[in-house]
Amino acid sequence: MKDDALSTLSQELRRGTVVLAALASLDAPRYGYALQQHLAEAGVEVEGNTLYPLLRRLEKQGLLTSQWNTDETRPRKFYTLTDTGHTALTALTREWHSLHTALTTLTSEGTS
Repeated sequence: MKDDALSTLSQELRRGTVVLAALASLDAPRYGYALQQHLAEAGVEVEGNTLYPLLRRLEKQGLLTSQWNTDETRPRKFYTLTDTGHTALTALTREWHSLHTALTTLTSEGTS
């Protein structure tokens, strides 16, 4: 398999997990760049041109709320989960665990 094809497949696999990773990271308020760094430290690399539109979309869907902090010299927009966001995080986490279990079973069968 060519590296570019594998890279595309890997990107597709990770795309859906970014939403779950972002929601799981916003139980406490974070601004965009801090969230990006937090995700990277956890092993989820997300480019800004992917993360910021995602944050706007999640806010529009009512899963996040944002608030500008202008106390510092550099204003920052902080994001946090709404009650609906907490509910979505719980449901998506449950779904993730179910998928993880199924895929572990399937991939284990393929290697035996």
